[in-house]
Amino acid sequence: MQIIERTTEFRLSGKSAVAIGKFDGVHLGHRELIRKITEQKKTGCLATVFTFDTSAAAFFGKEEKELTTLAEKRRIFSRMGVDVLIEFPLNTETAATEPEVFVHKYLAGQMQAAYICAGADLSFGKKGAGNYRLLERYADQYGYRTKLIEKVKVDGEEVSSTRVREAVRKGQMEMAARMLGTPYSVSGQVEHGKKFGRTIGMPTANLLPEPDKLLPPNGVYYSRAVVDGVLYKSVSNVGCKPTVSDNRVMGVETYLYGFAGDIYGKDMTVELLAFRRPERKFGTVEELKAQMEEDIAAGQIYEPR
Repeated sequence: MQIIERTTEFRLSGKSAVAIGKFDGVHLGHRELIRKITEQKKTGCLATVFTFDTSAAAFFGKEEKELTTLAEKRRIFSRMGVDVLIEFPLNTETAATEPEVFVHKYLAGQMQAAYICAGADLSFGKKGAGNYRLLERYADQYGYRTKLIEKVKVDGEEVSSTRVREAVRKGQMEMAARMLGTPYSVSGQVEHGKKFGRTIGMPTANLLPEPDKLLPPNGVYYSRAVVDGVLYKSVSNVGCKPTVSDNRVMGVETYLYGFAGDIYGKDMTVELLAFRRPERKFGTVEELKAQMEEDIAAGQIYEPR
């Protein structure tokens, strides 16, 4: 997958089928957009995702955690068959681009769009004035086709990044997975920790998520972990490990069933399947060890619903 980043000066090598959006969470609605543009590969189009290198909320000073980091989006898009990912710079200048200029210069010109797929809530250009109707208005002039994707519903309600974010914040991981089409996950390189788990015979792998990554409530979760392309059943603690550390840095500490070998420095993705219990500070290390043994035993027999 070709990644175009940190520049507005680019030109694709051929006609493209473009999906436009923020893609926070890459939920079922987003996946339908991507499915539509990858279908167009059979017509000779490059399946192209156009998104921004930072969220509009962050650009306008709203502190809002992201469901999916840029690195996580890249992995998802690549797996889904996207040919080109454009991470368009969002800054004072580009945010002031008139919607009509955006269509003429970027979509029709530099992307050579032959097919544009978007949701009904699409907004782009200065003050978000561009929308799907504007794309339709210029379709004949610039020679592209448009496709409107209706909102996907789960339990009779529209799937949205806002709704997924609410589920994650409440620790409702099964509901989040239903709207995402896959379990909510955290990815990164395994970091060296205090190795406390190893001293009591329960070694764990530690991830330190990016500061803007949304995490569910502190606690223990049934999980799955992917390392070197292998999927392991696991159990994870999200939080600060208050019994053994005064460090308030948030992390995801995971025990992998059946893993053997050196895991430090490896890329790992942890899928958080279901909430088991809240994080708490134990009176003694022995109490913590006993609880960890219970958690690991429960995780061994847990099966996703």
